[in-house]
Amino acid sequence: MRRTPFLAAALLVPLASAEAREPAPEMKARIEAALREQGYTAWEEIEMKRDGRVEVDDARSTDGKEYDLELDPQTLRVTKREED
Repeated sequence: MRRTPFLAAALLVPLASAEAREPAPEMKARIEAALREQGYTAWEEIEMKRDGRVEVDDARSTDGKEYDLELDPQTLRVTKREED
Protein backbone atom coordinates (compact mmCIF):
# COMPACT_ATOMS: atom_id res chain seq x y z
CA MET A 1 0.00 0.00 0.00
CA ARG A 2 1.46 3.27 -1.10
CA ARG A 3 -0.31 6.25 0.49
CA THR A 4 2.62 8.60 0.89
CA PRO A 5 1.85 10.94 -2.08
CA PHE A 6 -1.77 11.39 -1.01
CA LEU A 7 -0.82 11.91 2.63
CA ALA A 8 1.86 14.43 1.71
CA ALA A 9 -0.57 16.37 -0.48
CA ALA A 10 -3.23 16.31 2.24
CA LEU A 11 -0.78 17.74 4.74
CA LEU A 12 0.36 20.54 2.42
CA VAL A 13 -3.11 21.92 1.67
CA PRO A 14 -3.79 23.23 5.21
CA LEU A 15 -0.30 24.75 5.36
CA ALA A 16 -0.75 26.63 2.12
CA SER A 17 -4.18 27.94 3.05
CA ALA A 18 -3.00 28.97 6.51
CA GLU A 19 -0.29 31.15 4.97
CA ALA A 20 -2.78 33.68 3.54
CA ARG A 21 -6.50 34.27 3.73
CA GLU A 22 -9.08 36.60 2.32
CA PRO A 23 -9.93 39.47 4.67
CA ALA A 24 -13.25 39.59 6.50
CA PRO A 25 -15.90 41.62 4.61
CA GLU A 26 -15.55 44.69 6.88
CA MET A 27 -11.76 44.71 6.54
CA LYS A 28 -11.97 44.13 2.79
CA ALA A 29 -14.23 47.20 2.48
CA ARG A 30 -11.72 49.29 4.48
CA ILE A 31 -8.82 48.08 2.32
CA GLU A 32 -10.72 48.79 -0.91
CA ALA A 33 -11.60 52.30 0.28
CA ALA A 34 -7.94 52.94 1.20
CA LEU A 35 -6.80 51.68 -2.20
CA ARG A 36 -9.22 54.01 -4.01
CA GLU A 37 -8.09 56.91 -1.82
CA GLN A 38 -4.49 56.18 -2.84
CA GLY A 39 -5.29 56.22 -6.57
CA TYR A 40 -5.97 52.58 -7.41
CA THR A 41 -9.00 51.77 -9.52
CA ALA A 42 -9.09 47.95 -9.63
CA TRP A 43 -7.25 44.89 -8.30
CA GLU A 44 -7.29 41.12 -8.60
CA GLU A 45 -6.82 39.70 -5.11
CA ILE A 46 -6.43 40.93 -1.53
CA GLU A 47 -4.77 38.63 1.00
CA MET A 48 -4.08 38.85 4.70
CA LYS A 49 -0.80 37.12 5.52
CA ARG A 50 -0.38 35.25 8.77
CA ASP A 51 2.26 37.76 9.91
CA GLY A 52 -0.26 40.62 9.52
CA ARG A 53 0.82 41.97 6.14
CA VAL A 54 -1.81 42.89 3.59
CA GLU A 55 -0.96 42.04 -0.02
CA VAL A 56 -2.82 43.19 -3.12
CA ASP A 57 -2.18 41.59 -6.51
CA ASP A 58 -2.43 43.44 -9.81
CA ALA A 59 -3.63 46.78 -8.46
CA ARG A 60 -4.35 49.13 -11.36
CA SER A 61 -3.25 52.70 -10.76
CA THR A 62 -4.56 55.87 -12.37
CA ASP A 63 -1.29 55.91 -14.36
CA GLY A 64 -2.59 52.82 -16.20
CA LYS A 65 0.06 50.46 -14.81
CA GLU A 66 -0.45 47.41 -12.61
CA TYR A 67 1.38 46.90 -9.34
CA ASP A 68 1.69 44.29 -6.62
CA LEU A 69 1.27 46.10 -3.31
CA GLU A 70 1.96 45.57 0.35
CA LEU A 71 -0.06 47.66 2.82
CA ASP A 72 0.63 48.56 6.42
CA PRO A 73 -1.97 46.57 8.40
CA GLN A 74 -2.67 49.49 10.76
CA THR A 75 -2.85 52.48 8.41
CA LEU A 76 -3.59 50.60 5.16
CA ARG A 77 -1.08 52.86 3.40
CA VAL A 78 1.04 51.34 0.62
CA THR A 79 4.45 50.41 2.04
CA LYS A 80 5.79 48.45 -0.94
CA ARG A 81 4.95 48.72 -4.64
CA GLU A 82 6.37 46.60 -7.45
CA GLU A 83 5.38 47.12 -11.06
CA ASP A 84 3.76 44.01 -12.47
